[in-house]
Order: sequence, then structure tokens, then C-alpha cells
Amino acid sequence: MGRIVHPDFLGGAKGVSASATTAPGEIRTYEGKKPHAEARPLTLEEIPGLLEDYRRAAKNAIAAGFDGVQLHAANGYLIDQFLRDGTNKRTDRYGGSIENRIRLLKEVMQVLVETVGADRTAVRLAPNDDPQGCGDSNSEALFVAAVSALNDFNLAFLEMRASRPDSSFRPATRDIVPQIRRAYKGTLILNSDYHLNDATAALNSGRADAIAFGRTFLANPDLPVRLKANAPLNAPVVDTYYTQGAEGYTDYPALERVPAE
Repeated sequence: MGRIVHPDFLGGAKGVSASATTAPGEIRTYEGKKPHAEARPLTLEEIPGLLEDYRRAAKNAIAAGFDGVQLHAANGYLIDQFLRDGTNKRTDRYGGSIENRIRLLKEVMQVLVETVGADRTAVRLAPNDDPQGCGDSNSEALFVAAVSALNDFNLAFLEMRASRPDSSFRPATRDIVPQIRRAYKGTLILNSDYHLNDATAALNSGRADAIAFGRTFLANPDLPVRLKANAPLNAPVVDTYYTQGAEGYTDYPALERVPAE
């Protein structure tokens, strides 16, 4: 997670990022919310070890019985921090130009594809907003270049947290999905508060090849049943995101327990 990790979780050590930056706002710790702390730059000497961490994680996932792995390069986490010039201030081969800033993404993808196969490897991006203060001066150019580079790997799919203005959590500030759709040659999956009608419209228009349901599924444990019946959906309660305990995770009612209108 890069700079999003608080030192409380690291025995007091600083988190690592592309550069020495601090995420805005606060983060939840076991002792409650605390301000984000400044991260330190990941050194060139540490990057081979990071790549091996990804390789080991992918091997472990397959050994544990998962069908494949997906690189989380979105949401303002470590790979995202390398991609965007708002968080990447490096002057070495991993910073500066867009070509340099997408280098780590490409290197990690190469490791994952070598380890588990391209057909078992996917990636996630978040192009439509600046998650957790992670922004870029030219998001369209950056993400079109990134997905164009991903074409070389023939991945199982690219999935994007393509937030929209009405998204329940971190709404969109732009829409560059059409440009990415034109640039990316593989299977494209979109995610962010989709329901039946807008998901169907996105597929019918060719905006995406598939829709992934996240928050909608969290609030509706029986989502497939509800979609099939075109039944009302529970609205997600944003205030319970990332909190401790069962509230907001396992207490949403299933369809048969929803009172009849």
C-alpha cells in the first residue's frame, strides 16, 4: 500500500513510496484514526526484492488454490504512487517521464506473467479520480500509455475502478474510460457502484466487456438473486467502510428478510 501504511503497522518504521510524500487526511489504526505519516522513497537496491515479493505472493496464491492473481495498481497504493507525478518525484529511471513512471508496473506484470501465466494474471487501475491524494498532471496521457504497455502481456483482463460522479466513495473527477477502451486491446472490466440498468447499458454500448460488483455486492449478499428478479437493492452505508466488527460487513439483510412494501 506504500505511503498509505501507517508506521504503527510497521513497528514504527516509515512506509515506502515512490518518493518522500505524505497522503492527506487520516488513516484508521487499531488505536483509532491518526494523521498519515511521511513515507520514504523506495531505493533502487530494494526494487529487486519488491519484485520477488510479488513473485512469492503469486506462487502462494496459486498454491493456495486461487485461479489467478490481480495486481492492485489502483486506489493510490504503491504502484499507483509510482505511476502518478503527484507522488512520484524521482529523478532516476523510475521517475520523470511517463515511460519511466510506468516502468515498475511493467516489471511487476512481467514477474507475475512469468510466475503464473498471462491467462491467470490481471491488473487493476483507477483512472477517473485521484485516490487518497494520488494525482497526475496529465491523467489521460498517463493511463493511455499504461494500458498500451499492458497490451504486450496479453493478460486475462484489465479491471478498473472507473468511478463516476455519483459513486458512493471517492467520486470521479474525469472520465477517460473511452480513451482507455480504444487503447486497450484485451478484456476490459469496469467497477464502481454499478446496478442492473447502468451495468447493462455499459455492456450494450461497448464501454466494457464485463462489470465487476464490489460495494453493491457488499450491501447485497444475495445480489445475483436480486438482479435476476430486478428487485430493490440495499444502499451501502459508507460510514461503515473499513471499520472494525461486523457492522457494514455481514449485517445487510438478504432479500427474503426485506419487508414487503
